[in-house]
Amino acid sequence: MSGQTGFFDTDDRLAWLWAAGDPLERLAKVVDFELFRAALEAALVRSDRSKGGRPPYDAVLMFRVLVLQTLYTLSDDQAEYQIRDRLSFMRFVGLALHDAVPDAKTIWLYREQLVRAGAFDSLFAQFDAALRDKGYLALGGQIVDATVVEARRPRLTREEKDTIKGGGIPADWSPARRAQIDTEGRWTIKRGRKREAPGGGQPRQALGEIVVPMFGYKNHLGIDRAHGFVRRFVVTHAARHDGSQLGEVLDRSNLASGVWADTAYRSKANLAMMERRGFFPEVQRRKPRGRPMPEHIKRGNATRARIRAHVEHVFAAEKCGFHLVIRTVGLARAKAKIALANLTYNFRRLAWIEGRTAPV
Repeated sequence: MSGQTGFFDTDDRLAWLWAAGDPLERLAKVVDFELFRAALEAALVRSDRSKGGRPPYDAVLMFRVLVLQTLYTLSDDQAEYQIRDRLSFMRFVGLALHDAVPDAKTIWLYREQLVRAGAFDSLFAQFDAALRDKGYLALGGQIVDATVVEARRPRLTREEKDTIKGGGIPADWSPARRAQIDTEGRWTIKRGRKREAPGGGQPRQALGEIVVPMFGYKNHLGIDRAHGFVRRFVVTHAARHDGSQLGEVLDRSNLASGVWADTAYRSKANLAMMERRGFFPEVQRRKPRGRPMPEHIKRGNATRARIRAHVEHVFAAEKCGFHLVIRTVGLARAKAKIALANLTYNFRRLAWIEGRTAPV
């Protein structure tokens, strides 16, 4: 019987999924994945098939697989399995029950070609242009920040670390070890806030701050205040200072001049640069050393912090929702992974905005 497998009518099951509010169906309705086709086709190396062989999978179909991997934290093997197992996944990528599902090796090769072509930056820029065409202009100023994305920690000797920091590779490493050890990620220190002990009539004393070593890369980005879309981003190793990338993440097309940022971005060079470009800095101020924070500065910091906190929603969605970590080796693959996470965040953000009930 057409549309049936066993005791279950496939068409009825798909209709039930849609009625239940399939989030992937909503995403597919608001994001026109066809707009990426030209860029994807240009980045892929396709044979002319003059000697025959199986035809390649559709470029947009495979890109949808990468989006699924990002949304649900799937390895290549798990992506293959879940697409075979779940009707909603199969429908999202555009496969029917009788169609062949791309295997894990095919998914890896597809992503690797995009990485080598540096395609993810252009894909991100294309979708940003599409957002503007839909009327989602960058409005209200922008909020910038950075976060560390952890990668697999290498186990190295002191001599190996010194050699890598100097830009070299240990001479005794085999080709296999070179391929497995990430020499482009860096260590950094994540510092927690100082906690204060209850005074109980005594002067309150600050306890020691929490210090956590982290290895990986850093996602520097800027969002527009009006809609919350990621508009600009840059990926560096984790030890790069946040403020050094301010010029790279500022969006000159934003129709308002305000720039909200934390104290890491407050420097004479950054303030001068923003003034030259016509931006108005809304940057947190540091506490004076050895003196209490003046009340007017404290109130200003609190006001700016309420606005600046919106950028944390992006990091929370990527780290807690997408469980974003770097399992690959090297800066190029890390850039691709983080770029795809930023792009997928924008997909989901658009689906949320367009799915809201219109005000009455």
